[in-house]
Amino acid sequence: MALTFDTIEPNNLWKHFAEFLKIPHCSGNEKTLGDYIIAFAESQGLEWKRDDVGNVVISKPGSPGHENAVGVILQGHLDMVCEKNSDVAHDFSKDPINAKMEGEWIQAEGTTLGADNGVGACAALAIVEDDTLVHPPIECLFTVDEETGLTGATKIQPGFLKGKKLLNLDSEDEGEFTIGCAGGADTQIFLPLQREDAESGGVYRIKLSGFRGGHSGIDINQGRGNAIKLLARILWQVSSAGLPFNLISIEGGNLRNAIPREAWALVTFDSSEKDRFSDLCQKAFKKIKEEYAAVEKEAAFSFEKSDEPATTALAQDAKNKLINLLFTLPHGVVAMHPEMERLVETSTNLAVIHTHEDKAEIICSTRSSTASALQATRDNIAAICSFVNADVVKEEGYPGWTPNLQSPLLQAMKDIYKKTFNTDVHVAAVHAGLECGIIGEKFPGMDMISFGPTIEHPHSPDERVHVGSVEKFWTFLTNVLAELA
Repeated sequence: MALTFDTIEPNNLWKHFAEFLKIPHCSGNEKTLGDYIIAFAESQGLEWKRDDVGNVVISKPGSPGHENAVGVILQGHLDMVCEKNSDVAHDFSKDPINAKMEGEWIQAEGTTLGADNGVGACAALAIVEDDTLVHPPIECLFTVDEETGLTGATKIQPGFLKGKKLLNLDSEDEGEFTIGCAGGADTQIFLPLQREDAESGGVYRIKLSGFRGGHSGIDINQGRGNAIKLLARILWQVSSAGLPFNLISIEGGNLRNAIPREAWALVTFDSSEKDRFSDLCQKAFKKIKEEYAAVEKEAAFSFEKSDEPATTALAQDAKNKLINLLFTLPHGVVAMHPEMERLVETSTNLAVIHTHEDKAEIICSTRSSTASALQATRDNIAAICSFVNADVVKEEGYPGWTPNLQSPLLQAMKDIYKKTFNTDVHVAAVHAGLECGIIGEKFPGMDMISFGPTIEHPHSPDERVHVGSVEKFWTFLTNVLAELA
């Protein structure tokens, strides 16, 4: 039975979130959700506009007596990360998200929930819907395709926004302000593959699953396993043990900004080697389970006969190059920030591997708060690829957001938080890409803060949002707008 939101406060926010759950809005498929927001704006008599890439802005004048205050932008993104467990039958292009309440948390049934950034976007809608609130002139900016490359923010044109203060509603720890973020860029790797006739003996699937995955920026320092890296490790160890086998394909990961939770390979070998092959894989996985016991309690390994036909397999040289490349490419924290405690400065995520007939396609997503370190890490990836003659495409990245501890908006919001909750707020930078970095570059002088409710495990089917933190987030947001008016 689907969760009903009628009794959860703030009711107007959750009313919109219930509608968001019904509307497909994976990255690149946000138009219908944008249509919903435009229809809402028209029903409220609010001005709206939509640019060529799908970003939507709706505007509301300041409340009576506050029409001439400095304008404030409430900003969030429309798209969600669409991830599900492999045993869940769900079509993100048409099926609604099934939400449930677990104690004080709302989460989905085996899929991502879309609280990132649905709750923030719904808060903006609820704000402009409530005529009892005191507020300055408001623009609600809803961007598209944030999760796969910050595309919407990147394509915003001059003049699209008028406000001078921006409240980004896309942070995930209530009681914390984010005032800076990392820049990032992706690297695409194409390894040519030669194939030959596959030997008989049956096709077997080796699969790693049950890893926690998570956000490749926020969770990169949690020591979680990368299923692609660990599968490559197992295959490398089997190969180094001298057991001959043929590799048909390797697949793993599907999002650049998510740590891969699952990966699998199709292999063939002499039928007499089945038990030995299975034993070598099991022993290698046992060591992995021991290493990751504290953080990957659900990690699983499977080895089973596959019904997939195999007419060709990789030539041995191509097989070795692919396994060696995946085993060697860096993943995880590269460096911690030298001045900000517990902040990752530079990291890289081995995110995706797809094996095609004539090439393997690999995607690495790298982040850093230091531009030179970002470049050096991408150069390191390119250097590794040169050893196997792989082609490298360095895609254009996005800028970081330099913290401004002297921000007038920061000081005002710290005071408001203290007055509202009688406690100090935590101020931090985040090792993730936020649209603030791009918007700040496009609109110089924009004073920006990012905050939000508590959302755990974004970008994975374990995603959940804390109901009480949403109510606190709403109370604080309304108080901030009243003060800024």
